[in-house]
Amino acid sequence: MAVKAVAKGVSLSPRKVAVVAALVRGRSVEDALTILEHTPRRSALAVKKAIMSAKANADHNHGYKPATLQITEISVMPGPRLKRYKPASRGRPMSFQKKSSHIRVVVDGEKREVKKPAAKAKVEAKPEAEAAKTEEAK
Repeated sequence: MAVKAVAKGVSLSPRKVAVVAALVRGRSVEDALTILEHTPRRSALAVKKAIMSAKANADHNHGYKPATLQITEISVMPGPRLKRYKPASRGRPMSFQKKSSHIRVVVDGEKREVKKPAAKAKVEAKPEAEAAKTEEAK
């Protein structure tokens, strides 16, 4: 079963984020983090955070081995756009849009073995201890 993480509302253009996402698509998580560490783009930080979140979800919530994780899917979708105006000559407004993105990362790997809890040994109460407890209760 694959594990996913979604970074919503990242204030970067989807087109710019998709360029960085294409660098790490299909790679192992460790390789992807190393590549993003050395990528000189602003969107590399957002993609790196989304991958680290997916890795943490897989490790803590689903019991996957972090060393075996592979990025099976990474997609960038456009988020909501904020429409703004910039003043131009002769009092005209020039409209522009502040774009945002949603980054979806899906990772998969090898699960850890689930350890069975140790069987609790039955502790029989000594008759003397029970008698002492009943005398204290009176």
